[in-house]
Amino acid sequence: MRQRSIVDVFRNAMEGLIYGFRTQRNLRVHAVLALVAVAAGWLLDISRTDWMFISLAIGFVIVTELLNTAIEIVVDLASPEIHPLAKAAKDTAAGAVLLAAVFAVIIGIFVYLKPFIRWIF
Repeated sequence: MRQRSIVDVFRNAMEGLIYGFRTQRNLRVHAVLALVAVAAGWLLDISRTDWMFISLAIGFVIVTELLNTAIEIVVDLASPEIHPLAKAAKDTAAGAVLLAAVFAVIIGIFVYLKPFIRWIF
């Protein structure tokens, strides 16, 4: 097997991202919500530390959604028929995304609540 060039590695990674955004509605929803979170951060002028937490939360949700997609694809390839273990793998991956999203919301509450209250009043 020949070693791939760095350009090929990045091209393949971009193709994976594009595939995810084209085929996964939830990934697009998370991306839109990430843009809302970024806009809120600019509007509320959050601190540099808060930007770090928001960035990590956004990245964590997007990464888990992409991993969930990859797991679903591999499970479908390995087990096209319905199987309890295939369902368990898919459900567990989806649970990871749900957990990441819940923690992102909690981080958002910690970061945005106080600046939002100041902005309103």
